[in-house]
This record gives sequence, C-alpha cells and structure tokens, in this order.
Amino acid sequence: MKSTPAQIRQRFDQDVERFSNLDTGQAATIDSPLGMELVARAAAAVTPDAEDVLDVGCGAGNYTLKFLQALHRPLAAAPVRVTLIDLSQPMLDRARQRVGEATAGVITALQGDVRDLDLGEQRFDVILAASVLHHLRSEQEWHDVFAKFHRTLRPGGSLWIFDLIEHSNPAVHALMWKRYGDYLAGLKDAAYRDHVFAYVEQEDTPRPLLWQIDALRAARFRSIDILHKNSVFAAFGGMK
Repeated sequence: MKSTPAQIRQRFDQDVERFSNLDTGQAATIDSPLGMELVARAAAAVTPDAEDVLDVGCGAGNYTLKFLQALHRPLAAAPVRVTLIDLSQPMLDRARQRVGEATAGVITALQGDVRDLDLGEQRFDVILAASVLHHLRSEQEWHDVFAKFHRTLRPGGSLWIFDLIEHSNPAVHALMWKRYGDYLAGLKDAAYRDHVFAYVEQEDTPRPLLWQIDALRAARFRSIDILHKNSVFAAFGGMK
C-alpha cells in the first residue's frame, strides 16, 4: 500500500530545511537548480504580466521565489498575489514568510490536498507544480487535476511542472533508474540511495513524461514545451 496523504504530510512536516535552499533546491533531485531556473524563466517569459500565481505543493516556496525574481519587478510595482498549497503546515509557514519578503502582494496559504480543494475558475495567471504530482495515484486523478488546473487558469495563463517521471519501456526505465541511483550514491553513499529509493517506492506513483504531455493535451492545454529532461526528472509546461 502506498502512503496516505496524512503519512506524506507527517514526513514533510519534519523536512522543512531540505526544501529551504534557493541555491541548491532539493539535492536528491537531479538538476534541481536548473529545473527551478528554467521553470521560473519560462513562466515569466510566457506570462510576464502575471498578477496571480498558484504554487501547488509549494514546499518552502523556492519556485515562487525564483519566479518572482525572473519577473524583474520592483517589490512594490504591480505586486504579485500568491496562493500557496501544501499538505504540511510547517512548509506553508516557511513559504509564507519567505515569499512575503519578495512581494507586496497578498499571500494566501492553504493547507490541503489539491485533489480536494476548490480552486475556482479563471483565477490564476501561472500555476507552478514542482515535485508534487507524483503523489497522484490513479490515472483518473491525474486527468482530474490537469482539468482543474486548466479551469482555474485565466485565458493565456500557463502551467509549469518539474517532477519525477517514469519511462514507458521497462528496460529504459531500469537504465534511467540506475543512473539516478548512481547520482544519489555519489551525492552521499549507498545507504542514502537506498533511503531515497525506499520512500519513493512507498510514496510515489509518477507517470511517463509523454503520458503526461498527452494528458495535458486532453485537458486542452496548448503550446506544450519540454524544457529539460535528465534521467528520471523533467521540466515542462503549457498554456491555456
């Protein structure tokens, strides 16, 4: 049995510091700093006049902070309103504090599961979803969440994702998974690799990159672009 949202929340409640470094991002994620930079710059380039941003699974707020930097706006000029969603209240508290120092806009923090929350319609210009969607379970949940994202974006708004992925071919997946294991062992040691692999197996149900691209198209996203892929991580997004 995979972890429940409550079990995932309990782990992240104790892990705030690992998500609070804007320079390194999540060290256990390959190319984390590059992923943050590319997502932030793409979102700012595609939606430069964004006024309302939704950060799903915000962690300690790194992706919103990078996005605000990429906009190159003075703090008080056209302030960006930010809505933060996370299962973990300690994560939300840290994100609210950090993001509050980067924008004069209103910050709304919602503790909860994106599958359950009512996001309304045409409320946001940008959605950021980093290292969160791999917690979705059934294919129907994925389709429902992508459709919800499309509804809550304004016309011309954009969605940007950086996440763990699978590969459709088992042999290719095994190859890429070994590369990820080698990365983790090199980062620390084999015990750390096994620790990360154990919680991925317990918590995560990622989908292949091209499967997600097809699901985005089915949800009526357009202008879908893959920004980066390395091993079992990818950055990508699209527009409404």
